[in-house]
Amino acid sequence: MKRSLTTLTVTSVVTAAALALAGCSGSTSTPDASGAAAGTAAPVTLTMWGTYGNGGNTAQTDVLNKTLIPSFEASHPGITVKYVDIPYDSLKQKLTTGAAGGELPDLVRSDIGWVAQFASLGVLAPLDQKMSDFSTYADATYPGSLATNVWNGHTYGLPLDTNTRVLVTSQAALDAAGMSKPPATFDDLKTMASALAGKNIATFADSGLQGWNILPWIWSGGGEISDATLTKSTGYLDGAKSVAAVQMLVDLYKQGAIPNLITGNSGATSTSDGLPKGEYATILDGPWMRDIWSGQYPDFKPVYAPVPAGPGGSISVVGGEDIVIPATTAHMDAATEFVRYTQGDEFQLAMAKVGQMPVVASSGTKAAAADPFYAPFATQLATAKPRLVIPQASEVDSILSTELTPAFEGTTTVQAALSSAAKQIDALLTSK
Repeated sequence: MKRSLTTLTVTSVVTAAALALAGCSGSTSTPDASGAAAGTAAPVTLTMWGTYGNGGNTAQTDVLNKTLIPSFEASHPGITVKYVDIPYDSLKQKLTTGAAGGELPDLVRSDIGWVAQFASLGVLAPLDQKMSDFSTYADATYPGSLATNVWNGHTYGLPLDTNTRVLVTSQAALDAAGMSKPPATFDDLKTMASALAGKNIATFADSGLQGWNILPWIWSGGGEISDATLTKSTGYLDGAKSVAAVQMLVDLYKQGAIPNLITGNSGATSTSDGLPKGEYATILDGPWMRDIWSGQYPDFKPVYAPVPAGPGGSISVVGGEDIVIPATTAHMDAATEFVRYTQGDEFQLAMAKVGQMPVVASSGTKAAAADPFYAPFATQLATAKPRLVIPQASEVDSILSTELTPAFEGTTTVQAALSSAAKQIDALLTSK
């Protein structure tokens, strides 16, 4: 969801395209017959857009292009897959303009925050209607990851890769606090803050107050951002449990146990530097940090643990990408065959070796057995939740950040901040 275009930009371009979907083909090829996947129809070339090479990551594109796609093609005679790598910051705009011009690929590796937005505009095919065995694959994935594909009663994709945030600390920080293990509960975190007072080590640090940052604390505290049917935020986001969870963070902030990085101080030490440097005792972060720290701080040995549990348990937030099929594809049968292939161990475990966490629970267990580093993330994913799966998801982040910052700075109460945010989110849910 980060760095995405605004909902208004996408809507203004794609709405016009959606009106023409029935009359346009996203491919210049002849539609494949029902037997394409079995190799009985004319040869089919599928085009897939994605961002595996984002940030210069050639390992993932190499595995896809040199190992996985050739394996799929060998087991599916007559189907060729052409992968087109696109920078993350450009992909959403390319999808938007492609929809407007009727020129979309057959498959897309989509950010989870984009699926509801494009589905609401008629750009994506509902896979729960296009795949007769859809439930078999859906039931095998982590529930929180699957939920990122659901919009208005249908499921438009399957999870492709996933991630979540867990608590990360260091042995040095634990030693300084006199603790033998990372804080497992809200109370443990408060105990750590007391132990670290006056030692120039912040107990917890984060880089913002958007859903990615604040929702793990609200959920773990037993609160919610909305009702289960995504119709109302008031009474949930500003409910007693949500308020108490955020109040805990505000109290720690006022004590100096959380630095003002969380309220937008761009000059503050980043979490990726502050933890290994000993300025921060704990952060929430994802599996990508292993490679970052191994290059920048090779002697740092992070300790990974679940998000501290509150009355709601230990619940984190889901990240990652989904695989979706544009409704304009002329090769639906072949495209769904490739979707099925991405859900198997061959695909999931090969990508795990180059940094992509499996979305299929059984594959996640196997990946953790092969590389214990993944174990705490796989455990956290069992209960992790998605941010609001609505077209205006990026607006929710802005609302949370705007309303909560004054509460941390002491110019309003947590209750007032969350009530104001809930009313604004109510309007988005009503218009979704």
